[in-house]
Amino acid sequence: MSEITAKPVQLLRHIDELTDALRGGLIAIGNFDGVHLGHQAVIAKARKKAEAMNCPLGVMLFDPHPRQFFAPDSPPFRLTRLITRARLLADKGVDFTLALPFDAAMASCSAEDFIDNILAAGLNIRGVAIGHDFRFGKDRRGDVDMLEAFAPKHHFEVIRTLAENQPDSDTPYSSSAVRAALRDGAPQTAAALLGHYWSIEGIVAQGDQRGRTIGFATANMALDDYLQPKFGVYAVRAEIQDGARAGQVFDGVANLGLRPTVGTDAPRLETHLFDFADDIYGCTLDVALIDFIRPEQKFDGLDALKQQISKDSQQAREMLAASHADC
Repeated sequence: MSEITAKPVQLLRHIDELTDALRGGLIAIGNFDGVHLGHQAVIAKARKKAEAMNCPLGVMLFDPHPRQFFAPDSPPFRLTRLITRARLLADKGVDFTLALPFDAAMASCSAEDFIDNILAAGLNIRGVAIGHDFRFGKDRRGDVDMLEAFAPKHHFEVIRTLAENQPDSDTPYSSSAVRAALRDGAPQTAAALLGHYWSIEGIVAQGDQRGRTIGFATANMALDDYLQPKFGVYAVRAEIQDGARAGQVFDGVANLGLRPTVGTDAPRLETHLFDFADDIYGCTLDVALIDFIRPEQKFDGLDALKQQISKDSQQAREMLAASHADC
């Protein structure tokens, strides 16, 4: 396979946004949450096939996730923001990501209409890559066998993709396994499944600035609908996404959770960046969880909290130095 070159991120929300150059391609359909190593293997195979067909490679997914539509009160489970997913997919050679809104109209779309009106008439696909167990359309009636039955009518090819197993194992890579590792406070295990560290991306909001009073200013971010990993203190590496410091990366220590010593109304991520004192309120920060230090705990007062943060910071520096050495 030829070497992958960096592609611009093309995230589209409607079929009408596709240019003529992006139609008539090979489409991989799935959720691709996290873009783990199993997803990456599927994309690599699809990309090789698209190159052989001399056509663009696209990924089709649904946003919000159908589970969110049918069970809006279910606990947050998202691993990656939509734009993050599109960026990770572009890095793997995908030409565009088409994130179709999953709404009442999509939920009621029959499997046959999905093939006829969206894949064939809308995208004019030449090929579709789909998992052997993927279901689509109203009541989940559509599957890979139905696609193969419709393929001659619309002149497209169906590429079945099988689950990619972890090394020396019969266990496949899965977003569920990544979520389980993060809930267990095992970011290193999650990283081994993802092929990259898992991160939370969000806008830095102004908090109560209590950290400044004890010498540990923090960048505060809401978790929103991200999966909630195990609450506790983590060694982290953060990249500033915009503003004057865009592209700069800093090591740090972060508390993820409910701050039992001082309290908060909702879970949040509070990140103290080492050797950094600039104002980044309103900036987007991407905070990767590198290692777990300890669970959250309540301290008797701010002095005790300050002493513990100092210890946590030293431990985080040591963990991060080791992670740099492993790279």
